[in-house]
Amino acid sequence: MFKILKNAWAVPELRKKILYTLLLLVIFRFGSVITVPWLDSAVLGSWVKEGGNTIFNIMDMFSGGAFSQATIFAMGISPYINSSIIMQLLSVAIPALERLSKEGEEGRKKISKITRYLTVVLGFVQAAGLYIGLNSANAVSNPGPLTFFVIVLSFTAGTAFLMWLGEEITEKGIGNGISMIIFAGIIAGIPGMARSVWHTFVGGGSNNYLAIALILVFAVLVIALVILFNNGERRIPVQYAKRVVGRKMYGGQSTHIPIKVTMAGVIPIIFAMSLLAFPSTVVSLISPNATTGFAGWVLRFFNQSNAWYAVIYFVLIVAFTYFYTAITFSPIEVANNMKKNGGFIPGIRPGKPTSDFIQKVLSRITLVGAFFLGFIAILPILLARIDTRLSSISIGGTSILIVVGVALETVKQMESQMLMRHYKGFLE
Repeated sequence: MFKILKNAWAVPELRKKILYTLLLLVIFRFGSVITVPWLDSAVLGSWVKEGGNTIFNIMDMFSGGAFSQATIFAMGISPYINSSIIMQLLSVAIPALERLSKEGEEGRKKISKITRYLTVVLGFVQAAGLYIGLNSANAVSNPGPLTFFVIVLSFTAGTAFLMWLGEEITEKGIGNGISMIIFAGIIAGIPGMARSVWHTFVGGGSNNYLAIALILVFAVLVIALVILFNNGERRIPVQYAKRVVGRKMYGGQSTHIPIKVTMAGVIPIIFAMSLLAFPSTVVSLISPNATTGFAGWVLRFFNQSNAWYAVIYFVLIVAFTYFYTAITFSPIEVANNMKKNGGFIPGIRPGKPTSDFIQKVLSRITLVGAFFLGFIAILPILLARIDTRLSSISIGGTSILIVVGVALETVKQMESQMLMRHYKGFLE
């Protein structure tokens, strides 16, 4: 990895892309400390610190602590993620959008444009709801129409600016712009988490250096496991029949259909996390100090320390993994495209038998991937139940999957660009 970075730095064009990407990420971090007027950051910080399992914790994690500090990037890039997911789901449900998604580059540009507009709308609605919650918690120093528009438009503009930064990194930087912003936000929270772990096990005269060493070894093993599953795939062999068109012969080559173990990525975890965090978020805004009655039961049941929370979390991740894989990968469409181009799987007849075979393989691979995602997601919860001091490790399974996945994808993109410039990189 370090060798490819060294080789990439030696290429002037790639060096410019790396420096441009770093510049935009620095701007992102500067914006994460610019506070919004008339807001008390202590209230948002308490929501994150004492709120337990709420959507505010998710927003703060993805924004690199910008939410807890009441900055212009408090909402992070979450409205864009939500709008992208909504557009993916609508592309399956609405025939017009489905046709648009199959029109190639022009269709994708139109969908991207709709996604941008939807991001601004969702950002405004989310910012308005956030203002109402902040106002009810007495975090707004000067309530009124002007304050409402300043705070709401600041949050919305921050999200729109982050969306622009992401697109700039994708087009002129090293790629994966939105993922790189989330990556930078999560990485920014690691030093604080490391200090918390150090003070927990070493501070106060305990000097438990063995625990620190075991945590580091365990972290390395988890990262290695994530890399293994992230790169894991089942390759279905495909053979194309030879055909003569005019004086030229086409086909006859062998290829494969790659089916990734974690095809759904972190989307199922985000779905499950948001769904389970919603009840706690609503109750914490209405009755933040509730200990009895229905509100108190909701806060206790949807707390991560509850064993049932971990069970429901795991089941939802498995269910959402199958759901998201089903709407993003169609075995019938793959089988039809193979049949049109004269392709077939050795030993399997074209048409429905091919789609049934691909569906069977997909179901088995998805099961493995779903259980892996569920295990990684609930791992921090299990560790906290083993030793409550480990609850200070705030970086969860979603964060690990995002950080490792973005790092691997970025390295692959740099490797492909270097190969085009006759550099060997990893292939030496």
